Amino acid sequence: MSPMNIALLIVMAISAFFTIILILMHSGKGTGVSDMIAASMYNATAGSGIWEKNLDRLTVIFAAIFAICICVMALTFPVGTIAGM
Repeated sequence: MSPMNIALLIVMAISAFFTIILILMHSGKGTGVSDMIAASMYNATAGSGIWEKNLDRLTVIFAAIFAICICVMALTFPVGTIAGM
């Protein structure tokens, strides 16, 4: 396996972890982790909209990084390396 593939695997694992964490932080019908964090950091009327927008942006960024890593890995991963082990 080439060093590029190893680096892509590491980036893919990190982006997958953060994508899962960020998705779990989204509020579901007003009772999510992001509501608890936003309520403790800001008052309920001022900060929750900004918090959710930033959370949405980060989720999309990490999901895009994950998808790009998968596409690049599909094109560059050497054929037969896993079955040959």
